[in-house]
Amino acid sequence: MANEGGGRVVLGITDRRPRQVIGTRAFSQPERTRLGLIEKLHLRVDVDEVYHPEGRVLVFTVPPRPVGVPIQADGIYWTRRGDSLVPMAEEQLREIFNEIGHDFSADFCQGATLDDLDLEAVENFRKRWIEKSGNTSLERLDWKQLLRDAEAVVDGNVTYAALVLFGTRQALGRHLAQAEVVFEYRSSEASGPAQQRKEYRESFFSFYDDLWNTINLRNDLQHYQDGLFIWDIPTFEERSVREAILNAVSHRDYRLGGSVFVRQYPRHLIIESPGGFPHGITLENILNRQYPRNRRIADLFAKCGLVERSGQGMDLIFEEAIRRGKLPPDFTGTDRYQVNLALNGQVQDAAFVLFLEKISRERNVSFSTQDFLILDLVHRGLSVRDELKPRLPYLLEMGVLELTGRGRGARHVLARRFYAMTGRKGVYTRKRGLDRDTNKALLIKHISDNDKEGSRFRDLRQVLPALSEDQIKSLIKELKSEGRIFCTGKTRSGVWHIRKDKDYLDNGSNSRPNKT
Repeated sequence: MANEGGGRVVLGITDRRPRQVIGTRAFSQPERTRLGLIEKLHLRVDVDEVYHPEGRVLVFTVPPRPVGVPIQADGIYWTRRGDSLVPMAEEQLREIFNEIGHDFSADFCQGATLDDLDLEAVENFRKRWIEKSGNTSLERLDWKQLLRDAEAVVDGNVTYAALVLFGTRQALGRHLAQAEVVFEYRSSEASGPAQQRKEYRESFFSFYDDLWNTINLRNDLQHYQDGLFIWDIPTFEERSVREAILNAVSHRDYRLGGSVFVRQYPRHLIIESPGGFPHGITLENILNRQYPRNRRIADLFAKCGLVERSGQGMDLIFEEAIRRGKLPPDFTGTDRYQVNLALNGQVQDAAFVLFLEKISRERNVSFSTQDFLILDLVHRGLSVRDELKPRLPYLLEMGVLELTGRGRGARHVLARRFYAMTGRKGVYTRKRGLDRDTNKALLIKHISDNDKEGSRFRDLRQVLPALSEDQIKSLIKELKSEGRIFCTGKTRSGVWHIRKDKDYLDNGSNSRPNKT
C-alpha cells in the first residue's frame, strides 16, 4: 500500500456494499502490532481503535513511501497487479529511484497566482539581492519582473519555491500547509507542553529574522578569562543557527506532510526536517559533497547571499562549534525519513578556544574544516580518521600538535604549550607518556626486583600499561641487545632476568654485554 501511494486497512466491517459494522477481535493489542510493523518496515503506520455500537473497528493508516525510496518486506519490493500481490518490475523500481533527481521546488503550483505572494517578503528578498550583488538596477524593476528574473515565477506560473519563500499564510494553507517551521522552547527534556511555541506558516522571508530573534532571547553568554580580560561565548552562534535553518528549509522533502521543528533547550538546539539525507549524502561525506534536494530554493538563497551556491554550509557549522570549544553537531536519530541536527551550545573547554585563537593570531594562519575536526578528535582523545590524516603534517608544522611514540604506537597530542598555558603540565606528561629511556629503566627496575623468580611478559605489560604489546617488545629487544637482560625458556613460558657477568659466562655469549 505504501508503494502504491498509501491508504487505509479497515477491520470490523463487511466486504460488500452496503457495508455494515460487524466488529473484530483481531489484534487485541493494536499498539504492539503497530510497533511491530514500524520495526519491520521502517514506515510509520498508525492505528485507530474505534468502538462503534455494533462492534470494535480497527483502522490502520499507511502513509505513502518516501520519495525515491520503495518499501520492502522480507527482501522484496511488493506492488499490486490487479488482485494479485507481485514483486515490482525492474523498470518500476528504476523510476522510483530516479525520483530523487527531480526538483520539486521548480514545479508549478497548480492554482497559485501572483496574488498569493507577499509583497513585503518580495521586497525583503530584493534588498538582500542588491546587497549581495551590488546591482542597484534591481531597485527599478517591477516586483513581478524581479521574480521572473530570479526564476521564482516562470511564464506567469508560480513555482513551489516562490510559494515557500514569498507565499502568504492563506496561500500556504491552501497549497502547501506543511511548508511551516514550528519553534518550541523547553527548559528541560521532561515531557509536556513547551514553555513557548510559535508556528510560522508564512513566507520564509517574512519570519527568518523573527525566528532567530526568538532563539536569541534565551541565548545565554558563557564566560572565560584571558589574563585581565573576560571573553563571552554565546551558547548559540547566530551564523551556525541561521545556516542550520536554511539547510532545513532548502533540503527538506516538501512532499512529506511533516513540518520543520526547531526545539530550543538551555544548552542545545535541535532542528528536525522531514525527509532523510538527499541521495548520495551520508554522515561520512556530508562535509565535502553537496546535493540540493530543492535546487530552485537553494539558487534563490544564493542570489541574496544567504548560502553559498556550492555548499550546504555544514562545514561552517562544524568549524564554529569546534572553534568555540563545543562538541561537533550531532545527527543522532537521523534516518531516511527525517534529519535530526543537534547543535551543542555548552563550552567544553574554554582554554582550547583561547589556544586556537592565539595560534591563529601569532602565526597568521587559518585552519580548514578538516584541521578543526582533527584538533577536536585529538583534544577528546579519539583516533584521527584515515581521510583526515593527510592534514596531520601541516598541524605538526604549525606547532599545534605533537607526535609521541613510534610505529603502531605513535599517536598525536595537543602541543605542550596548550597544557602549559592552562596550568595542566601534568596532564601533558601523562598524555605524551614517559620517554624511551625512562620506560626502559622501569622495566630494568622490575626485572631486577624480581630477578630470583624472573619476570614474565605479562608482568612487564603491567609495568607500562599505556604502551602497546609491540612497543614493550621493542623495548625488551633493545635491553637484550644491550646485554642487560636475558630470557630463560621459550615463548610465553619464558621469563626475563638481569644479566650479570656470571650469566654471560654461563650462557657462552660471543660478545661481552654492554656495562654502561
